[in-house]
Amino acid sequence: MHDDRNLVEARLKRVLDERIHPAVYPESVPLDVAVWNAPGEPVPVAEGLASDPEPVEVGARWGAPWGTSWFRVTGTVPQEWAGRTVEAILDLGFDENMPGFQCEGLVYRPDGTPVKGLNPRNQWVRVGAPAEGGEEVRLHIEAASNPVVLDYHPFVPTRLGDKETAGSEPQYTLTRMDLAVLDETVWNLVLDLEVLGELMAELPVESPRRWEILRAVDKALDAVDLQDVNGTAERARTRLTGVLSAPAVPSAHRLSAVGHAHIDSAWLWPLRETVRKVARTTSNMTALLEDEPDFVFAMSQAQQWAWVRDHRPEVWARVKKAVADGRFVPAGGMWVESDTNMPGSEAMARQFVHGKRFFLDEFGVENDEAWLPDTFGFAAGLPQIIKAAGTKYLLTQKISWSQTNKFPHHTFRWEGIDGTRIFTHFPPVDTYNCSMKGSEIAHAARNFKDKGVARHSLAPTGWGDGGGGTTREMIAKAARLRDLEGSATVTWETPRAFFEKAEAENPQPPVWVGELYLELHRATLTSQAKTKQGNRRSEHLLREAELWAATAAVRAAFPYPYDDLDRIWKTVLLHQFHDILPGSSIAWVHREARATYERVADELNGIIDAAQRALAGEGDTPLVFNSAPHPRAGVPAGAAAAPVAEGRTGLTARPGGGHVLDNGLLHVEIDDRGLVVSAYDITADREAIAPGSAGNLLQLHPDFPNMWDAWDVDAFYRNTVTDLTDADEVAPGDDGASVRIVRSFGSSRVTQTLTLAPGERRLEVDTEVDWHETEKFLKLAFPLDVHAERYASETQFGHFHRPTHTNTSWEAAKFEACNHRFVHLEETGWGVAVVNDSTYGHDVTRTVRTDGDAGTTTTVRVSLLRAPRFPDPETDQGVHRFRHALVPGADIGDAVREGWRINLPERRVTGAGEVAPLVSADRDAVVVTAVKLADDGSGDVVVRFHEAHGGRVRATLTAGFPVAGVAVTDLLERPLAEEESAVGADGDRIAVRLRPFQLMTLRLKRA
Repeated sequence: MHDDRNLVEARLKRVLDERIHPAVYPESVPLDVAVWNAPGEPVPVAEGLASDPEPVEVGARWGAPWGTSWFRVTGTVPQEWAGRTVEAILDLGFDENMPGFQCEGLVYRPDGTPVKGLNPRNQWVRVGAPAEGGEEVRLHIEAASNPVVLDYHPFVPTRLGDKETAGSEPQYTLTRMDLAVLDETVWNLVLDLEVLGELMAELPVESPRRWEILRAVDKALDAVDLQDVNGTAERARTRLTGVLSAPAVPSAHRLSAVGHAHIDSAWLWPLRETVRKVARTTSNMTALLEDEPDFVFAMSQAQQWAWVRDHRPEVWARVKKAVADGRFVPAGGMWVESDTNMPGSEAMARQFVHGKRFFLDEFGVENDEAWLPDTFGFAAGLPQIIKAAGTKYLLTQKISWSQTNKFPHHTFRWEGIDGTRIFTHFPPVDTYNCSMKGSEIAHAARNFKDKGVARHSLAPTGWGDGGGGTTREMIAKAARLRDLEGSATVTWETPRAFFEKAEAENPQPPVWVGELYLELHRATLTSQAKTKQGNRRSEHLLREAELWAATAAVRAAFPYPYDDLDRIWKTVLLHQFHDILPGSSIAWVHREARATYERVADELNGIIDAAQRALAGEGDTPLVFNSAPHPRAGVPAGAAAAPVAEGRTGLTARPGGGHVLDNGLLHVEIDDRGLVVSAYDITADREAIAPGSAGNLLQLHPDFPNMWDAWDVDAFYRNTVTDLTDADEVAPGDDGASVRIVRSFGSSRVTQTLTLAPGERRLEVDTEVDWHETEKFLKLAFPLDVHAERYASETQFGHFHRPTHTNTSWEAAKFEACNHRFVHLEETGWGVAVVNDSTYGHDVTRTVRTDGDAGTTTTVRVSLLRAPRFPDPETDQGVHRFRHALVPGADIGDAVREGWRINLPERRVTGAGEVAPLVSADRDAVVVTAVKLADDGSGDVVVRFHEAHGGRVRATLTAGFPVAGVAVTDLLERPLAEEESAVGADGDRIAVRLRPFQLMTLRLKRA
């Protein structure tokens, strides 16, 4: 037989596009349209419905950037349409290639009942099948003219990302406002042909099944009268019955489809718009659930559920009913789909506490899975947090974006720093926006790396990023793919059902140990420095507020601010969303975040001050409150006392220029360039700075990645570097015990103060940058005379080691990585720590010196600032202040302690006398991360702590109050009977045993 494959396939495409698709709506009449443009921010629904709109014609331009227009559409169903399915086609000016990234709408009936959302792939509203014509139609559309920020020419700087700079030019053209007859037979023929055509394209050319489909499609097209598609569609469908009913082979891959709409809580739109995006999507999905009995939809992010509850009660009622029916599924058990690299220990724990508690309180549902499809890599401390929250599984997809190395598993157990393992799945469909295209289904089956031992994978199905969710077309395709020869099978299932099947069929999957590093989006550790500083400082202020409020509640009957702390925690957790904290949102988002963090700081400082004054009492004794988990200056952890006097630091001139700082423990030489050429540990007789090198070196790189400007830094940035060694000023500081350095470069200026703390081996580096560069990357370098093949960086509830070498492509790809408060590197018996108060990105490299002693130089570089121009063209412009410290002679315990110190400055209050700690630990390795009152209002004291040095420890916790009972709990403060053997209580003394990095939560009942 002659090969006519290309001919038939081309015929299918043209006939579908030009004849069959247009016949889906064979008859239409225009609707009358009027519009009212809301002034300023969105108005309540009642106000929009009551507005007095002006007539407008199709073809008119509408919608200033970030504006809201209320359209009223009215019309009459023609008499001759009686008994036929009628829909309103409402095209606001959509580009079908941009679902979630354009204008959107939510349709209401005149009484305020929500009907469904409108977006580029979902433009219809069912009017009904009137028994007789003449029915009046009246609908209202709350239309958002969100501008397209990520356009066909992506990453072009734009002022559209903030309503203050976006202008007022109309963004969209009203395209179609019609009543139309839906020909369901033609609609089904479209889906038949699309499914078969897409499947056919994925089968081998030599496959008999491909040719069987080709012949059936050819015959179906023969049956279509192109002048009467509607009259011949049923005949064409009958020619396809055979190929559509052929069952899948028994070994076919099995896809669990989960209805999904990944909605970024903020990204290329502000938080307020996400509130409306969620309402539109949930309206769509509840309507679809009513029409499609097999469909299951899952939505994560308790914050988004709370927005629907609090802002759109009419939509919430439908959501609650769908949840009760078991088909609208709360997923993920987190407050938001957060970043997991940068949130601190307690914040990461509270993501699960607040998320799971919301779903338990609202629906009685406990999530088994953590659901993070779009998060930019996963910290090695996360598995035990997931387990401690009572969660068993993790789903993500983003690792498939890695540029260099292909991750070797799709289903595996992920082992964290303490040995906890979590059953994890990466959907091989490689998208969280699956649309049931044949290419996606075939890719999932081909790509699945666990063939032979497993056959199930998950497909999150629906338009996402900006929302929209699953469409009726996706559901129709899934129905045809349920059991179809040549394809993977598709079944709608809940996340829990999928994970239970996957674990049952593959109970001993491979194990991956350590962080799940995304080889992409590395610059999110640095972009938008003020957002990151706001997060870090809010986390530590929350620690202080809980600690001192709990102490004051127990000791001084201080009213514990349960509601305020709950609200503030949720605000901070929201801003850890994976496009806010990483700095990859539009200018509007980060402008609001800065203001929010300022309000949070003011409120938390107020709580802290009130609690400390209640504890201190009336008096004039100077007291220092130490919020850190370690004693300092004679003040116990979590206590207040008069500080012990420390030694002095001497400042002298350096021969040859510059200055010398010396406190008897550390001798620091700063040359006339303001660079640290020596940091000598006197006790150990050891130099920290590598020979011929200088620390405190600011380095400037060009920074223009190939794409994803705010997200990415590409390896080639290191090819060009400018050392900022010219100084405008190097002079003694005003206190006589520090050195002040001023530099100018480009359009920017840096002022640094180097201080040697009395009685400590700690050189403090205070850096103020007035930053006005673009597409530049600023680093702070410390070349160290340390031979180390690996280094430690702090992560949640411990630290994680990374290599300093690049033996493999996996190691080379980690050229920018995350730390929390410290990085630490050491030779046996001696090490150096670099600690920070608000930065996360860093790199560590090593070279062997070819002259002199031929030793090894290991350079730690802290990432300070970037200047990408997309999506915020003014990223980080302005004044920033960073605090770092170089700690020579530090072991890992010193690194932990100094990291806490720099983030929790002392607070000074006058009062009646000392304040003893509410809870104390007798081992430095036991770090208390939270002291608070139990969330249930019982008055019980909750203490969370972990082993921080990487070894086993036996320790005693002492409660500063009478204890009536002790329980080991999960993160939600529920008792864990299986863990009781790890503690022993004797009055107010509690003996604990911890594994390396083990996290433990105790609930102490007050006598």
